[in-house]
Amino acid sequence: MKKITLFIITFFLITVSFAEVKTARIFGSNMVLQKGLDNPIWGWADKGEKITVRFNNQEFKTKADKQGKWKVRLQKMEYGGPYVLTIEGKSNTITYDNILIGEVWVCSGQSNMEWIVENVNNKEQEIAEANYPKLRMFTVPKKVSQVPIEDMDAGEWELCSPKNVGHFSAVGYFFARKLLKDLNVPIGMIHTSWGGTVAETWISPENIEKDEDLSSALAELNQLDLENYKEQKLAKIKNLFDGDIPTNDTGLVNGKAVYASMDLDENDWKSIETPALWESEGFPDIDGIAWYRKKVNLTAEQASSRSTIHLSKIDDNDQTWINGQLVGATNDHTLERIYPVESGILKEGENIIAVRVQDTGGGGGIYGNKNDCYLSIGDEKISLAGEWKFKFTYVSPANTEVGPNDYPTLLYNGMIKPILGYGIKGAIWYQGESNADRAYQYRRVFQTLIKDWRQHWGVGDFPFFWVQLANFMQAQKQPEESAWAELREAQTMALELPNTGQALAIDIGNANDIHPRNKQDVGKRLALNALKVAYGKDFVNSGPMYESMEVDGNKVIVHFKSTGSGLEVKDKYGYLKAFAIAGADKKFYWAKGIQLDENSIILYSEKVETPVAVRFGWADNPDDLNLYNKEGLPAVPFRTDTWKGITEK
Repeated sequence: MKKITLFIITFFLITVSFAEVKTARIFGSNMVLQKGLDNPIWGWADKGEKITVRFNNQEFKTKADKQGKWKVRLQKMEYGGPYVLTIEGKSNTITYDNILIGEVWVCSGQSNMEWIVENVNNKEQEIAEANYPKLRMFTVPKKVSQVPIEDMDAGEWELCSPKNVGHFSAVGYFFARKLLKDLNVPIGMIHTSWGGTVAETWISPENIEKDEDLSSALAELNQLDLENYKEQKLAKIKNLFDGDIPTNDTGLVNGKAVYASMDLDENDWKSIETPALWESEGFPDIDGIAWYRKKVNLTAEQASSRSTIHLSKIDDNDQTWINGQLVGATNDHTLERIYPVESGILKEGENIIAVRVQDTGGGGGIYGNKNDCYLSIGDEKISLAGEWKFKFTYVSPANTEVGPNDYPTLLYNGMIKPILGYGIKGAIWYQGESNADRAYQYRRVFQTLIKDWRQHWGVGDFPFFWVQLANFMQAQKQPEESAWAELREAQTMALELPNTGQALAIDIGNANDIHPRNKQDVGKRLALNALKVAYGKDFVNSGPMYESMEVDGNKVIVHFKSTGSGLEVKDKYGYLKAFAIAGADKKFYWAKGIQLDENSIILYSEKVETPVAVRFGWADNPDDLNLYNKEGLPAVPFRTDTWKGITEK
């Protein structure tokens, strides 16, 4: 009986939804259609319903199939417009106007692609001058889906104007603006991104199933009962809190930090090792608000000394009190927490440090290196690493939902599948930060993604360009291993695929911000790849790339390709930076070096008698690299060795 009822309801819903002819949401007024393609237009209607499509003196007749889907292909067209598209069914007619024929690009990735124009450098001027009616953008709504879906719930094509551009993808906009100015043709951008996401969530189930590391997670997803998933996850969360999930932050009441008080009863508080994300300390999949407290005993001399509290990093936001007085607050999970403590706050005897942490998603808590967690008293360091008292005061209800990184393919299903087939020229991609701890695996996963999209879009090996990870985090004093360097290497390796290109951001990042505000140069460098590779323009689209090396005694001569008009060292004395060399012992030392000619440099180190390997820009943040070509593009980070990295299993 239940099955019969479900069938009747499903049939009724399908009948209602197709009572009138409709198009996929990606189609609408102000859209840009790709020049030179047989652009498909598709939608739904009643089974067998006859549909007439008219556009720019073209007319097509078709009818909906047994599932109610219809599709036509427009004939190839040159740049032009504005045009009107009409779709006529038996009971309604749809009209879309102000349609242009131009160049269409997909822009996707994680937060640095999602980053909006409102948050870039020089935003006031950028927004005020953004009057480009031939530049349009469609933003795909965020959607996690267990299975591939046919259409979106929302979304519309927007004209670029000071009114709209503030919420456009900044990288997508600056890329499109460069193309618009250089090509003088309409540009359409389809923006589909989600901050903090991993690459595998953007790949189809078909190709995830073939991946040795990811197929088991897909199998688990396919067996998932979403309603039971929520119930089971809720039950796990309740168990962590003895059946009573906190829903109200009792630690901060009407602006008063109750849990920062000196005489608070901590008997019902748990203990937690710090620094460490609380997920690794017995609180998996929990987002919300938690309080940390720690007691520190000081002598009178210590209490009267100048002091600074160091709390490593905190994910995401914090407020920190000492003895009930607020000493600092930060809303950024990437920044080191270093707060000066004003005279008179510390006292002889017991002192209470209280930290309120708000985690909005992903990992949460005080984390980082334990050596960066201490109270500085004059020239003395008192470690704050170790056991703290800990209590959650609010748990986000979103924790019971499936997140975009919980399983692979979720965002392909919800945010790529609905736009697949729309006529495009190519795609730009800014992602990798969330895969950095699995950089060796990314060598395979990233190339799988590129090939996957090309396979399913149906327009051949379309141009695909990406942003190599920017420099980020504190610069290291000595050469060392780096997961971010390995991720950049994996990105560079993808250049072996046809019609690809890479835009470097290695010199325009920010040590303290994973979201550098200079998106103008990022968009411009991506556009150089498009102009060169996709449109055949005579542009230099890459910085110098390693070609070969030769050893001469204790010196190494390194040769480069893609040098444009020639190498350039940005140092008034001509000295190279960010190079390291090693001997057979695999120990790297900073190298000294100068430019030899337009394509070569020479390096050496007094500490390496017989060099065997060279590395350049091999760090999370090689903040002083200074080798460019004369076109102003930085050299691509590289290593000549193949020694096992820190992300290789």
